[in-house]
Amino acid sequence: MRIIQLTPGSGDNFYCENCLRDLALVRALRALGHEVTLVPMYLPLQIKNPEPLESAPIFFGKINVYLQQKAWLFRRIPTWLDRWLDSPFLLRGIAKNSSMTSARDLGETTISMLEGTEGRQTKEIDRLAEWLHGQAEKADVIILSNALLSGLAQPLRERLKTPVVCLLQDEDGFLDGLGHPWTQRAWDRLRANSEYIDHFVSVSRYFQGVMAERMGVATERISVVYTGVDTTEFVPAEMPQTPTIGFLARKCHDNGLDILINALYMLRRDERFRKARLLVTGGHLNNDILFLNTVKRRIASQHLDEWVTFQDDYARPARREFLNRLSVVSVPTRRPMAYGLFALEAMACGVPFVQPARGVFGELAEMGGGVLYELNNPVHLAEKLREVLSNAARLADLRKKARQTAEEVFAIEKTAESLISKIKDQ
Repeated sequence: MRIIQLTPGSGDNFYCENCLRDLALVRALRALGHEVTLVPMYLPLQIKNPEPLESAPIFFGKINVYLQQKAWLFRRIPTWLDRWLDSPFLLRGIAKNSSMTSARDLGETTISMLEGTEGRQTKEIDRLAEWLHGQAEKADVIILSNALLSGLAQPLRERLKTPVVCLLQDEDGFLDGLGHPWTQRAWDRLRANSEYIDHFVSVSRYFQGVMAERMGVATERISVVYTGVDTTEFVPAEMPQTPTIGFLARKCHDNGLDILINALYMLRRDERFRKARLLVTGGHLNNDILFLNTVKRRIASQHLDEWVTFQDDYARPARREFLNRLSVVSVPTRRPMAYGLFALEAMACGVPFVQPARGVFGELAEMGGGVLYELNNPVHLAEKLREVLSNAARLADLRKKARQTAEEVFAIEKTAESLISKIKDQ
């Protein structure tokens, strides 16, 4: 098949699960012999990767989108100036900021993007459609990385005469975080845009139910294709002698690093776990620095400096080495997650998760990927960590099941094959 994949970039400054998922999927689809044109949007996808997968220029560059939202003049500037504003050099400079705008600007820009040709980025839609139309061969399908891009569905489907498939992956958290009145307006627009999507593909059964209800879409229009990982690259190592907990995620308040720090402190009060360690990686944005400073002060006040290690490198090879040093992984996220790529990569390395009983983790625990705790607070997390780490036989069994589940369910080639099958069935 000839596939167009539209994927927003994060600038590669934190462990962006959605970006990593899309990049792995593109690699797997190409390995199966499909022709995939990866089109990056907003920010570069892989600043740190010496072998980028993109085969297209950046569209809807973050600077351009913002300026077109704020001033009519930038909706009429020549193409050469657009290209300059979309240059990776300029975009790298703003990549560490989660946004260049206030909450109001972010809400208004999100609505404008969801409005498609009725929004303020019409020139960008025209530019993208013209570029895609100029490709050598017509695509069989356009894949939108997430529903926040659904404003593109109608114009691209109509102009290119190509069906549109939309992946669903954690959009609810972003939309709900916009605040009044933008959250309601965004959901309303998303429901309207769903008419122009030929099919949806969710990353889990849990999220299929969430989005079917919130978008008002029949469950039959949403297939489930689990996110995959490269089980030939992420492979198990020997269990560490010292109890070692890992945190692999963006280091922000939503992901609960502070909860895990307090749980480690409580765990180490048990004499059996006086040497328990925590390894942390995943990057951060500028607006996470205040939270991180608070966390580091807490580490110092609890005399954990020697037992908490922050690792800067979270590229693929470094993540594999990081995971192979762990007994378990835990990201006590404050919001239900749609899929949790960190848990899947850990499972492939034979590392089980210890996660709050919400979102996708119930599904993963049923399959054998790890264990759950009910209330997401340091006390309950510390109790579950103590329970898992104190039983060597059970931990060894969990590690074996985690790897087995990764191979049988979450191998990336299975994800790619399943996605193609769902697309062809439509």
